[in-house]
Amino acid sequence: MDVWAMTNRGKVRKNNQDAYYCNISNSGTVALVCDGMGGAAAGDTASRLAAETFVDELQRPVTSIPKLMRDAAAEANSTVYHYSEEHPECRGMGTTLVAAVAVENQAHVINIGDSRCYYLDEDGIRQVTQDHSVVADLVRRGAITPEEARTHPKKNLITRALGTHAECQADIFQVKMKPNSMLLLCSDGLTNQVTDQEILFEALYGGEPDTCCQRLVDLTLRRGAPDNVTVVLLLADGRGC
Repeated sequence: MDVWAMTNRGKVRKNNQDAYYCNISNSGTVALVCDGMGGAAAGDTASRLAAETFVDELQRPVTSIPKLMRDAAAEANSTVYHYSEEHPECRGMGTTLVAAVAVENQAHVINIGDSRCYYLDEDGIRQVTQDHSVVADLVRRGAITPEEARTHPKKNLITRALGTHAECQADIFQVKMKPNSMLLLCSDGLTNQVTDQEILFEALYGGEPDTCCQRLVDLTLRRGAPDNVTVVLLLADGRGC
């Protein structure tokens, strides 16, 4: 498995409240994106604490990867929540979380909020995660179309976040990785400006994989980049992962 990542403050925000992590080891590949909220300092703190705690918790002995990831998310939630309770200036802060752990040809994905994971191969692009947001709920109920969701006035309202309550609910997904397939993790700073098909084009046909994150960030910047944008790309090599 190869992995690349990039984050950018964008053209409007004064701070970058996104955080990411990626690492390849003998035990597997780990990638993560968090998108903080709650004010400049608080959002940055929430995403950083969540990312650090989640990754630290993954070092525990493995019995089941999905259980390990759920436990890591719960511990990250507790860390952010209690920090906000102890620091009034951070009260109410929170963050999204999307993370993937790939071992051999199997990837496990967890998410809370609207940061996304996509699976890409020669057959197309598929969103692995489901957004926890007001507009995503409206789309799932058939009240609006996915196209209408992109410009809906409530598109930034999420229904789940890590750290805003004493407990959190995460979703877990499993993905079978084929040779030369990809996982792409990102914050909504990318998906609010770039379509799924544009992501697919850049990943498969826009150039070499090691420049894909840069090209997607550049595309977002050309469109104004009103939010922080973070992209992590994982590529399965010819031997699977």
